[in-house]
Amino acid sequence: MSVVFSDETRERAREIIARYPADRSRSALLPLLHLVQAEEGYVSPSGVAFCAEVLGLNKAQVGAVATFYTMYKRKPTGDFLVSVCTNTMCNVLGGQEVYDTLAEHLGVGHDETTADGTITLEHAECLAACDYGPVMTVNYDFFDGVDASTAVGVVDELRAGGRPMPTRGARLCTLKEMAVQLAGFADERDGAVADGGPGEPTLRGLRLAQQHGVSVPGFDPNTPIRSKAEADKAAAEAKAKAEAEAAKPAPVEASTAPVKGGDGASAPTGAAGVAGPAKPAEATGPAKPAEASGSTTRDVKAPDDKSPQVRTAETRQPDADTAVPDAPGTKVPTDRTGTAPEAGDARSAEAAGVAANAPAGDGKPAGDEAGAQERNLTEAKAGTDADGAGPADANETGAQK
Repeated sequence: MSVVFSDETRERAREIIARYPADRSRSALLPLLHLVQAEEGYVSPSGVAFCAEVLGLNKAQVGAVATFYTMYKRKPTGDFLVSVCTNTMCNVLGGQEVYDTLAEHLGVGHDETTADGTITLEHAECLAACDYGPVMTVNYDFFDGVDASTAVGVVDELRAGGRPMPTRGARLCTLKEMAVQLAGFADERDGAVADGGPGEPTLRGLRLAQQHGVSVPGFDPNTPIRSKAEADKAAAEAKAKAEAEAAKPAPVEASTAPVKGGDGASAPTGAAGVAGPAKPAEATGPAKPAEASGSTTRDVKAPDDKSPQVRTAETRQPDADTAVPDAPGTKVPTDRTGTAPEAGDARSAEAAGVAANAPAGDGKPAGDEAGAQERNLTEAKAGTDADGAGPADANETGAQK
């Protein structure tokens, strides 16, 4: 069933895309997937189609990303995603017992949602908080040092409509509200980010520094943090000052040592036609000869409109216009007659290859054409017959085909 996304979602999508350069808009895909999840509670086929539409991609490209990351849910999810770490450290400390107790108490298994749509339970491989184990998260906010009874108390409070306070972080919100934040938008709830606090293991280093009097020289903890406008202004002033310094001509220092004339008399320094003793220039570093690197490859500046992929390809496989035969590690491409191609042949070949390999549609991956499949099957069958192997010797997939 097709879903029409709200005007607010479409406006936010445009705002997300505007964060990236015009020719890199597909980088907005990750926050856009969080955005559609914020409206539907999961990344539905309609959400995939929406992302493909606004970014000019096909649905297969969007789906490949959406299925790679576990934070994008592919089926309806509860208001609260409860994740219990069952990896090594938390498991040793009782994480598996916590998960098993919650599964029995809620009557659901991994990646399943309670009948009232409130809780979705999952076991996580690692929640990156080993010093707080066993840990579980609710919509990615941490509950540290839990055991079976405290975990049951948290989910019961959630099902009763409460919002238990996480051990660290702001107050709890629903999964849809969290998805809005993951898409790059602020939590607009009044005082939402004022709650919570850091865990004691996180503050251990600070406590030791205070105990032993360790501090950064000249550090003032009361130094105000500049706003973005102030920081931009300071950066612009520093840049203008640096450019002004670079534009100044280098001062010419006159020698102060007296210079004797031909009759032995001292000549005034700076007199016309009289040169003072040569003063060695201040060395700014060892001189680097042009061939110090051992390479004779010419520096070819790529135009600004070339993409990084094209620049990389030209660096790895230069054409006759940019390659030098004796450059270390460089081989001028040649055809079968041993003749180096004319300048630009590599680019022509690349263009021909691109034209012959059109992007895949939504229905099949690239290169998966029927003709190639039939040819591969025919060749495989011919090779089997030539070797004298019968169907019994073929693998299971080959026999079925």
